[in-house]
Amino acid sequence: MCDQTFLAVVFGPCDKCSKEKPLRAVYIKSEQLSYCSLCVEMMATEGLHENETLASLKTEAESLKGKLEEERAKLHDVELHQVAERVEALGQFVMKTRRTLKGHGNKVLCMDWCKDKRRIVSSSQDGKVIVWDSFTTNKEHAVTMPCTWVMACAYAPSGCAIACGGLDNKCSVYPLTFDKNENMAAKKKSVAMHTNYLSACSFTNSDMQILTASGDGTCALWDVESGQLLQSFHGHGADVLCLDLAPSETGNTFVSGGCDKKAMVWDMRSGQCIQSFETHDSDINSVRYYPSGDAFASGSDDATCRLYDLRADREVAIYSKESIIFGASSVDFSLSGRLLFAGYNDYTINVWDVLKGSRVSILFGHENRVSTLRVSPDGTAFCSGSWDHTLRIWA
Repeated sequence: MCDQTFLAVVFGPCDKCSKEKPLRAVYIKSEQLSYCSLCVEMMATEGLHENETLASLKTEAESLKGKLEEERAKLHDVELHQVAERVEALGQFVMKTRRTLKGHGNKVLCMDWCKDKRRIVSSSQDGKVIVWDSFTTNKEHAVTMPCTWVMACAYAPSGCAIACGGLDNKCSVYPLTFDKNENMAAKKKSVAMHTNYLSACSFTNSDMQILTASGDGTCALWDVESGQLLQSFHGHGADVLCLDLAPSETGNTFVSGGCDKKAMVWDMRSGQCIQSFETHDSDINSVRYYPSGDAFASGSDDATCRLYDLRADREVAIYSKESIIFGASSVDFSLSGRLLFAGYNDYTINVWDVLKGSRVSILFGHENRVSTLRVSPDGTAFCSGSWDHTLRIWA
């Protein structure tokens, strides 16, 4: 409450009750105040009550958390792979690199597909954002950002703009034109501003709003045209590393994951967390909704990928093997939802049978950790980006 108190041999008006009494000099942040003994005791008691209230609230929160886990355990009567025992096993799985995109001068950190199923945007530690033609491997546009470590990029639903950001703490939107010689940087629009690095961004179902995640522990919804903050999402206890928008027509929910080992589902209208899952043992690097929107997968530094059913409100599957000791950096589902593609820090991409929980294939090709991975909108291929400075198209 204060820096120091001592008895003074003076009488005067108390700074709290204004009565003439023997006073104690109280120093709060080096400012001297004069209180009587009764007021000092009352303030000390009030502080004690506040501490007791805080302690009781923490105890109550832990109790409620325990009850929630008990209720979830009651519903945990069967594993997903047990239900899927009668499901026919997948046949031979063959995928290989069909295209290699070279042009970045440093680690590729993020990528996204355009809705036209042909173009790709990627961002890198070299500070460049490149738009590619995945059919021809040609570069269609390139932007040099004012800082390195461009950790996030996204294509607008219309295909007419891209968003990106990183260590500059903000999200910038660039319109795309057919004139490849036009200076894109001149038309840059700064939309979002965080107090720490931008880790992820995603347009909503229109070009007019964008979601961002940041190292400041928050997510935010912004209006692209005005740059106005529409909604902020507070709840993570550490850096937020990833987010994904629900695949619904309304798109009113999204999931995020971060360094606090939590995956949180948010209502974009209210800004409230509506579900929270904490079963990973380390940072969550990637989250991705199941195509139906009823579940989502996560990839973590604990070397596991996990599947959470939103209707059952619990984890229903873990995808791991004893031989996998490196973290999962990025995950995505096939169009049907039967396969889960996961990029790892050991340079490989593991393909998992979502229902049976077994690994059906390992894809080799990258020469450094796989940092990002996305399935194309039509499901016929997927693209991976790596710290080896390249992107690969697999089919």
